[in-house]
Parts: sequence; structure tokens; C-alpha cells
Amino acid sequence: MAGSPLSAPRLRVAIVAGESSGDTLGAALIEALRARVPDLEVFGVAGPKMRAAGCELLADAHELSVMGLFEVLPHLPRLLRLRSRLAAQIAARAPDVFIGVDYQQFNLGLARRLKRRGFATVQYVSPQVWAWRQGRVRRMAATLDLVLCLLPFEQRFYDGAGLAAEFVGHPLADRIPLEPDQGAARARLLLPAQATVVALLPGSRRGEVERLADDFLGAADWLRERRPDLKFVAPMANAAVRGIFERALARHPGLEVRVTDGGAEAALTAADVALVASGTATLETLLCKRPMVVAYRLGGPTAALIRVFGLMKAPFFAQPNLLAGRAIVPELFQEAVTPARLGAEALGWLDDESRAAAAREEFRRIHERLRRGASERAAEAVLALIDRRRA
Repeated sequence: MAGSPLSAPRLRVAIVAGESSGDTLGAALIEALRARVPDLEVFGVAGPKMRAAGCELLADAHELSVMGLFEVLPHLPRLLRLRSRLAAQIAARAPDVFIGVDYQQFNLGLARRLKRRGFATVQYVSPQVWAWRQGRVRRMAATLDLVLCLLPFEQRFYDGAGLAAEFVGHPLADRIPLEPDQGAARARLLLPAQATVVALLPGSRRGEVERLADDFLGAADWLRERRPDLKFVAPMANAAVRGIFERALARHPGLEVRVTDGGAEAALTAADVALVASGTATLETLLCKRPMVVAYRLGGPTAALIRVFGLMKAPFFAQPNLLAGRAIVPELFQEAVTPARLGAEALGWLDDESRAAAAREEFRRIHERLRRGASERAAEAVLALIDRRRA
């Protein structure tokens, strides 16, 4: 435990992650905590990576995989019951800290209940309060003891809001090499070394893939008509979204796409350009130094609500643009997401190597800023919080 502020012999951590990216973050955090406190007890809501890291399962992360303001409504009674059950189970085990990993719609409500019972509460991955409904920060300050931020501009937002926040960097930036090896990635995927490759990443949630798969595949058809030599690869986050994607692929006869189970990093590294659903995958694409076209499509009622009430406050929704502070990559929202528009934007990257090279250089600069040993910093911040409360 060299370098750790915590000296107590036992540490109990409750942790909840609701999707595949949160499962990855949570697993790395658990491993970093265990490296400092070997006698660690962890329990909560987890996916396969967190379970492999030793998290005892109270519920499976797939039970929380719902997005959108209106799309969640059919699942709301079940989710509220699950949250009540988890609050009781977690409180009964008296953890030293509760950590919500991303998935703020669920985790902030759970943190609020646990905070009222006197438990320390941490949110790992800042909610996008700088983009949506900024007034939420006051409620967060009453709910959380600490926010662990993955992106540098997020901590600045919390300054003066009465809520402790720490920029820890991003674990993906630590894991992905600064210099991606495209040749090795293509060999791994059995793709020709000299081919021009397009990666298709329509999302990790069922709703995302249902809304984007046909347009991404339509864009592949559009591109193939103009560049018959193109190769396509599509890494799937899980079996459920693979099934949705492959059913959509069957509606595009003659289109060949190498569909893989997982392996997003390899597919992106192998690619020359990527079509990507808005979210963590856009950051992974940036870290792999690949030009991209970002698509964001919500259910119709949710999109209408955002537009009517002006809920979107940030100038961009794609993480590369937010991190750069300017429009580096095309971002398409709602009805702008069409096969022709996606294809044309992708072709624009393929036809302009100087533009692509400039984007890759900017992506490297961002990568270097985010590469801070995030899991270790997050673990130290959590342990310091616990130590202060025990003092």
C-alpha cells in the first residue's frame, strides 16, 4: 500500500456500472484499489470485466442498459424497484464508499439515498451537466462527496459549485498506445495490408444499434458503389447488439462486412476512417488516431424535447470536438444521419490525406493530455476520501 493514504485493514466498496464502457472503467478501478488494499471487498452491479476483477454481483449491468428520456419509460417501474432493492442491500452491508460509474440517471438517485444514510458517495465519470441542464450541479453537490472527471474541462465546470472534483485522465488513454500499429491490427483481423478499411461502430446499446445500423450499412453500400475496393469491419459490443446488426446486414444483400465480437480497438486501429455512434467509442476512435464521422440519433420524442426546450448547452456533442474546442470531426444529429451524408463525410476523409493527417496530429495531442494514470489516480482519490472520513 505504498503511496496510499489508507491504513485500515478492511475496505468495503459498493460500485454500480450500467453499460460496457462503465464495466471497463469499473474493472480497472477495482484492480487499482486492490493493488493498494489487497483485503478488498467489492459488490454491486457489474458486467463481465468487473466480475472478473472480483466484484460480487448484486445485479447484472445489462439490466440497466437503457437510454433516452422517453425510451426509459417502459422500463421505469423495473428500474425503480431495482434501485430500491440495491439501496437496501448496499446500506445493509455498510460500505466505506459507494461509487457510481457513469450511468448518472440511475446512479445519482442511488447515491442520493445512500448519502442520506451517511455513506460516502462518488461519481466516476462526470455527468454532462456542462452540456445538459446545468442547474443539476446544485443537486449533485448535495448528493456527492466527489466527482472523478475523465476530461479536463469538466473539473473547471465544478470550480465554485461547492462540489469536489478531480481530473484523473482517461483509462483508455493509458491503455491505447500513442502510436497505433495498423499493420498488426489488420493481420489480427485478416484484412489485406494495403486495403482501404472502414470501421462501423453503431453503438453498444440495443436502442442505439436499432436506430443506427441500417444507416451505417446504407452508408457502406453508398461507399461501395463509389469505391468497390473498400473493406468493412464492425466490432460488436455484445451478443444482443450483434444480433440486431446482423439482421440489418441481411437487408443489404451483397454487402460484405467482417463482424467481430468485441475488438473495437483492433478494428479502429485497422481502419482508415470510422462511422461511430456518439459516446465513449468516439474517444476510443480518437485515441486510435482515426478520422471519424459521429452520429447521434435519439428516439423522436426525446430529440423533440431537447430541441424545443434548448436542453443542449454545449457547442458540440462529439467528444473529439469538445476536447479540441472546435469542430474537427463531422457530427450528425437525428435526421441528418442518412446513408448518403454518412458516406459523403467518410469519403471526404479518404479523399483528403492532409486533412486526415492534421486530425491525427490533433488527436495525438489530446491523447497525451488524457494519459495520466487514470485508474491509479481515481483509486488514490477514493482512498483519500475514505481516510478523511475515518479520521
